[in-house]
Amino acid sequence: DWIPEPLPERTGSVGVPAGTATADPADRVTLDESAGMAFPGALESMTPAQRGALILHDVFHYSFTEIAEITERTPPACRQPASSARRRVRALRTLEVPAAQQADPVRNFRRAWEAQDIATLIGLLGPDATLTADGGGLAKAALHPVEGGVRIAHHLAALSGRTPADLVILERTVKGRPGLMARWEGATVAVYAFDVVDDRIKSIWAVRNPEKLRPWTGIGGEGAGAG
Repeated sequence: DWIPEPLPERTGSVGVPAGTATADPADRVTLDESAGMAFPGALESMTPAQRGALILHDVFHYSFTEIAEITERTPPACRQPASSARRRVRALRTLEVPAAQQADPVRNFRRAWEAQDIATLIGLLGPDATLTADGGGLAKAALHPVEGGVRIAHHLAALSGRTPADLVILERTVKGRPGLMARWEGATVAVYAFDVVDDRIKSIWAVRNPEKLRPWTGIGGEGAGAG
């Protein structure tokens, strides 16, 4: 599966330099709504008209008059799919725990994973949780999403049994939300991003593709470790 790059920090708003004001913030996807790892998945679920209108207007800041000229439609016909697409994106955030409150579930997940405590992992994961990995053909990763909290817990426990003893798991901010970074022999070998809903982990994105981990080069290994 393809996963977007797990950037270690955020700057500005989507498509807009920091400090730039928009005419009506309610008519644009905000940074918090679009910076998360779930945003590309939401785009894929949209119709071409919704996706095109959202990207052209909210990200690249074309007016609906300009979009109408590009797509040979009327401005109202472009405005409606953009509005529908925006609702889809914002629905992703409706039940999600605020970023500041996601730290404890992610921290507890790290500790349970390191201890191979399957029962605690199952309790932290939602029953319909999904783990999606991306090795990009350059690193070992699950070929298909692992679905269900129980299956994910057992999958992670099995991974722990095959990882080097000196692998270190660190807590880091991933795309503005609490996440994890795995380091081995001074290099970042994996980054994990999370979606937390109702205090339980709903989605995990495991990026192992070294090309997507380049932004993490040089990020220090100090801090919360493998304990």
